[in-house]
Amino acid sequence: MKKIAAIADIHGNYIAFDKCVEYALQRGVDTFLLLGDFVAELPYPQKTMERLYALKEKYECIFIRGNKEDYWLEHQRNGNSKVVLKDNDSTTGMLLYTYNNLTEKDLKFYDAMPIVRKIQFAGYPSFTVCHGTPYKANEKMIPSTDRIHEIMNELDTDLIVCGHTHIQSKYEYNGKKCLNTGACGIALGGKIEFIILQGDENGWIEELVSLDYDVSQVLKDIEESGIEASAPSWTKVTKDIIKGGHTFHSKVLFRAMDLCEEELGECNWPEVPEKYWEMAIKEMLYEEEKK
Repeated sequence: MKKIAAIADIHGNYIAFDKCVEYALQRGVDTFLLLGDFVAELPYPQKTMERLYALKEKYECIFIRGNKEDYWLEHQRNGNSKVVLKDNDSTTGMLLYTYNNLTEKDLKFYDAMPIVRKIQFAGYPSFTVCHGTPYKANEKMIPSTDRIHEIMNELDTDLIVCGHTHIQSKYEYNGKKCLNTGACGIALGGKIEFIILQGDENGWIEELVSLDYDVSQVLKDIEESGIEASAPSWTKVTKDIIKGGHTFHSKVLFRAMDLCEEELGECNWPEVPEKYWEMAIKEMLYEEEKK
């Protein structure tokens, strides 16, 4: 009987990833699907990469490129010619910090990854894996939308497994199933989320896994690394999620851009002054704490 762990959105949380792998191995998993966004948001990305390389040496692993990997590859090819990455900047500082901690080996590793793949194990039905959608790493498979219906109708498999949204889910449509792993490293509510797939002669049975873990070392790494200086407000949102918060980085960013536009008349990413990030955090995160 085949057992697979589908893991996405580690985002540099090597501590959560260690717990995820440990649990999966205890459950008899022999194959790992790693579905992108391996680093970013948290310090010491090299520690996550070391673990991925080590896992690949010992077990069958299939890697899919996420939208974060596309950022690093784009920056490697074009430098700051398209988007200027700046330190001490909540909009792009985390991207710059992470990129500066990657190696040439890491970038070649990402570049070799596909954004979608059909998985076939002997004796089991094939299925599709991706980070966002089979067409774009940064596109979302959102349940009950016309777009997810369109994509699922186009699939030549009855199952697709994805990540990117950080929201664990199971969605069925027209005889097909879409499973979102949730996020291993930056899941809303401070959990570890991934999926175990168990195959038999009838197909794949999914188990949506959600685990608690000790976040104290993650928070200690943030403080000791000085990463907050690279992306002050962005890191505040990260810490809030790690502690159990329920507000996405993107929501705070969009609110910061709205506040910027209201005051200045326009706001174009990535030029979002820190002032508006701070205003958005005060409005969104502090209000969440009161609930």
